Formats: sequence, structure tokens, C-alpha cells
Amino acid sequence: MISITEKTLQDLQFPTVLETISSICNTDIGKQKALEITPFRDKETLMSALMQTSEYVASFQNNNAIPNHGFDAITYEIKFLGIEDSFLEVGGFRKIATISETTNVLLAFLNKFNDYYPNLCAKSSGIQLTKEIISLIDVVADKYGEIKDNASPELLNIRRNINLVRGKMNQSFGIALTQYNGLGYLDDIKESFVQNRRVLAVLAMYRRKVRGTILGSSKTGSIAYIEPETTLNYSRELSNLEYEEKEEITRILKQLSNAIRPFLPLLIQYQDFLSDIDVIAAKAKYANRINGILPTITEERRLYFRDAYHPILYLNNKQKKEITHPQTIELSQENRIIVISGPNAGGKTISMKTVGLLQLMLQSGMLIPVHERSETFLFDRILTDIGDNQSIENHLSTYSYRLKNMNYFLKKCNKRTMFLIDEFGTGSDPELGGALAEIFLEEFYHREAFGLITTHYSNLKILANELPYATNANMLFDEKSLEPMYKLVLGQAGSSFTFEVALKNGIPFSLINRAKKKIEVGKVRFDKTIATLQKERSKMEKTSQTLKVEETKAREEGKKMEDINVKIKQKLESYQELYDSNQKTIYIGQKIEDIAEKYFNNKNKKDLIGEFLKIVEIENSKRKKATPKEAKAIIEKKKEVIEEVTVVVEEIRKEKKEKKLKPVVVKPKAILKVGDRVRMLDGKSVGSIDKIEKNKAVVNYGMFTSKVSLDELELVEAVKK
Repeated sequence: MISITEKTLQDLQFPTVLETISSICNTDIGKQKALEITPFRDKETLMSALMQTSEYVASFQNNNAIPNHGFDAITYEIKFLGIEDSFLEVGGFRKIATISETTNVLLAFLNKFNDYYPNLCAKSSGIQLTKEIISLIDVVADKYGEIKDNASPELLNIRRNINLVRGKMNQSFGIALTQYNGLGYLDDIKESFVQNRRVLAVLAMYRRKVRGTILGSSKTGSIAYIEPETTLNYSRELSNLEYEEKEEITRILKQLSNAIRPFLPLLIQYQDFLSDIDVIAAKAKYANRINGILPTITEERRLYFRDAYHPILYLNNKQKKEITHPQTIELSQENRIIVISGPNAGGKTISMKTVGLLQLMLQSGMLIPVHERSETFLFDRILTDIGDNQSIENHLSTYSYRLKNMNYFLKKCNKRTMFLIDEFGTGSDPELGGALAEIFLEEFYHREAFGLITTHYSNLKILANELPYATNANMLFDEKSLEPMYKLVLGQAGSSFTFEVALKNGIPFSLINRAKKKIEVGKVRFDKTIATLQKERSKMEKTSQTLKVEETKAREEGKKMEDINVKIKQKLESYQELYDSNQKTIYIGQKIEDIAEKYFNNKNKKDLIGEFLKIVEIENSKRKKATPKEAKAIIEKKKEVIEEVTVVVEEIRKEKKEKKLKPVVVKPKAILKVGDRVRMLDGKSVGSIDKIEKNKAVVNYGMFTSKVSLDELELVEAVKK
């Protein structure tokens, strides 16, 4: 059973968070409910509340936005309907109809989009959707909160008669107004209203000449207000009809109240449901402001808050346009207690409060500002000892109060408890108080409780270093500017930088030196060693960050080189394929050249066709029949390669043209003979001359022979020289 005390809520400023959420609520009932939020006592209800808030946050980004659920409270109407034989005014019924309509729309929406909002839909599953309340009220009242003429046949008849009488009154008054105005008896204003009745403004000297009832006079007495005798009878009749109308309306409202009274439990449920949704919406809007998410809730004993922000500090700094520094804190079975040390005003307490407040918020159904990979489990108790807790009423000093608090901790502490203690051990003699604090810390450690404490005591820092499942942590301090960096680093104790901070705040150097002489040399050396280690750690952090940046750049460059290498290999393969294809074409062309020459000499068509068929069969035996897809791919690839080669060829031609423009030194032509190793002037393949006929030579390239003009050949040896 989860149980968290009011003191813990106050110590961690939980009410401040509730006040912010309350201010976001739309309804008065919602505002009050928000202020009454407390941590949930069971996991099932808590997980349901967290998922409901998470679903509402998701509605801000998707197209299926949750409908308006604002309403006017009907608390008074509910109380009044609970009294037998009482009846509501028409305005109250209009509010009931509105809240009923709002609930029906919301229930229908959640039922329709159950896939998007399963937990919100589950919350509404036990609420009845009915239009009967709205139908009953709509028969009687219009949307402006007025009783309809046809609310009953009797009321309809009365109002018709009222309109008829009013028409006659106006007609008779108009006649009297025309008559007496023509006689000059009336003042310039002619008419007025007295006691909600229409009267003539008669000059005082003529008041006896006008037949009617005097209802008043002006302040000066110069005008008498007279209701004409002809309209007086109609006025009496109208008063009677208005009384009958009022009686009929009362009867109708009593009848409607009796019809709505059976729905009283449902109306209470409607108001409760809508106010709960109002609170969920406020929590979702607050989560949006602080970038809150739902971290993983585990059964394993582990708390890992990565990039965690203190929500109150974050919002205050955001308003001031200042930076808020996130903290990363991890507690586990192998690292149960963290002892945080460092200079005052360095952020020790706020780091500790961040963990406690975020855990409280999460266990109260709120989303928290942490990285999405954060996770935690649920604590049965969160115990806190933060701030100066002197109690004047109970005559307790700070230290006495702290000892009383530690006694409570010892009674309640177990492996499902998290304790947060600020300035552990202070309030008494440093040596004696520190020794007692050390014993308390050992006791909490052996009970396997999770905890964070802040301290300046060296013995507690040493103890945290000695205990296997405890660790030191410190708040980084810039040794150059002597300014806190507000960054928590695990693994090493921090110096208090007492003398450095004093020097920065203007304390004379001579006084600081005198103070150093007053304390033990070992203490100064120990604190100085910690400060030096802290400075070295800060430098290493900066170096590590620089190395990481360089490593990232090197990886990116390596990846680029790999991509370039792959592209070069692909191009080389494409060029090799094209070269092989061209060599094959040259070979086949040479064969056809030989066949053509034989045919030229003997004119034997049979041999010609036979030789052609032989070449075709040899080539076909090497081919594999490609599928249509493969054939298409080959054609596309050939096109790509040809395009690339065309570009290369154009460049080569351009180079050749440029070379031709330069003056060429003509070398003496070598005399070629059979057996010489030669190659073509624009080629690379080397062959030997088999025979020379007239101005042509038959060159043997190994796989094939070719007949080439002697002018197009050159000696390989001559080229080498």
C-alpha cells in the first residue's frame, strides 16, 4: 500500500504544481479537484490515470481532438432537486440540459474512437447515455432559458389572451393620447411609464379635465402622470392574466422537476465525470508546458531519470528566458544511495528535489519532464528531511527536530522506500553529529532503501566510497570563474570550495589564510585533493566531448570514402564489361572480314553461308537465354554505360583535337617486315606480322588475325625507344 505523508508533499513543493494545474482547469469543481490530487494508493488505478493523461496529450497532435467538456456547475440544482416537492427555476433546467448534452457528445465520441482513447473510454463505460433529460427540458424551455408558449395548452391560451389585451390597451391609449394632445393638455414628452404602466404626461393645470387615475407627478409638480380611464379596465384584466401565467409556469416547473428528479444520481455522475475530464485535460496541458512524458514503469528496483528537469524551476526560467540544466540520476540494486557534495548554491538540493518531485508527480498520475528512455518503479514511501525545521510550538531546535525525523525514518525505512535528506548531519557538533549521521546512513544502507543525501561532511563522503552499493556524486564547479555549473556527476565526491567561494565574495585573503591555519592540515589537504580531482574531472569531460566530436567527423569521412570506393568499383566493372564486349565485336568483325575476302576470291556462296552459320552457332552456344526482365535490365545498363563512355570519348576527342593543333615533329617511317611486333597507331593491342601483300599486312593477335594498311602500323620496339 502506497502511503506518502503531507510533510513530504510540502517539502518537495508538490502543492505549487497542483496550483498551476488548478489554474489551467476550466471549471470551479475541476480547480478544486486539482488542488486535492494526492499520490495513488494502488498501482492499477495509478496506471489507468497515467494512460488517461497520456491519451489526452496525444489528442493534441491527432485529427480526432476531444470535444469541448466545459460546463456550468449544477451543484445548487442537485441539492435543490434532492428536496422533495421543491422545484427549480427555468435557468437551472437549462444548465442541466447543457451538462447532459455535453456529456452525451463526449460519451458518443469516446465510444466511436475507442481505439484512440481506450483508457478514457473505459472511464466513461459505466455512465449511461440518455437524451430523455434533454427532451423533457426542451419541451418546456427554449435555448435562451425562457418558458415556451406551448409548454402547456393552458399557458398557450393565457399568453394569447395577454397579447390580445395588450393590443387593446395600446389601441385605447393611442386614442386618448391623440384626443388630449389635440386639446393641448399634454406636455412635450406626451407619455411616460409609472409603476410599469403606460401613462399620459398631462400639464398640472389640465389634470382635472383628463378622465383617469393619477399615478404620480414630476419633481417640480408641473406634470401629472395619468392613466386614461379607457385603458384602466384593460390594465386590471392584464394583471389577472399575468398572475394566472405565473401560477401556470410554477405548475409546469414543479411537473418538470418531478420528471427530472429520478435522474438525480445520473446528473451527479455527469458532473463528476466532466470535472474529472477537466482535471485530466489540465494535467495534459501542464505536461505540454513542461514537455512531460510517461516513462517506463518497471517491477525491477531501478530509478533512471535521464535529462530530468525540475518542473517549477523549468517554467520559472522559461518565463525569464533563462537556461535550466537537466540532470541524469540512476538508482539501482547495485547503486542504492547517492551522497551529493559540492559548493553551496551549486544545485545539490534542487537536484535531489527534482528526483523526489518527479517521482511524486508520476505516482499522482502526471507526466514528467524526462528523456523517453527513462524508467522507474513505484515506491511505497518517500521520506524527506529538507530545510530548516525548527518547531517553536514544540520547543524543538533544528537538530532535535532532525533526530525526531531520523527516528521516524528508522521505523518506516525498507527496500520499497526512497529517502531524501538535505545537509545530512548538520545542526550539531561536526564530529559528533557526523558520526551519528554515519550510523544512520549505514542503517538505511543495510535496509536496502534507495536514497539521495546532500552533505559537506568528509566522513560521509568516505563512507559512500567504502560501501559497495553506495556512490559519491558532486556538482561541477568552474575553477576559473568560481561559478557553479549546475551539473551532477556520479562517481566522485565534491569539494565545498569554502575558501574559493569566500574569496570570490570579497573576504580578504589575509583572513582566509588565518582561517586555514585554524583547522587541521589534513582536512585542508583532503579538501584540496578533492577539489583538484574535481578540476581534473572537469577537464577530462571537456576533452572527452572534443574527442567524441572528432570521432563522429572521422566516421562520417570514412563513410564518404567507402561510398566513393564503391562507385569507382562499379564504374571500373562497367568499363571492363564494355571493353570485353568491344574486343568480342572486333574479333567477330575480323572473322567476317576473312570470310568476305575468301568469297571475293572464289565466289563460293555455299562456303560463305557455312562459315557464317559456324560463327553464329559458336556465339549462340556461349549465350544464355535471358528473361524479359533481365533483358530489359541489360539494355538499361548498356545505355547507362554507353552514356558514360560517350562522355569520356568526347573528352578524349577534345584532347586529341588540342594535340593536333600543336606542331608535330614528323619521325621517319620504319620499314616493316614479316615477324615484326607491331600495333595500330590508335590502338594498344600488340601483334606480329604474318605476311605482307602490296601495301597491306596480315597481323596475328593470337585469338584472331587482321589485315591492316602498313601506314596505320608502327613498330613496338620503336615506340619503346
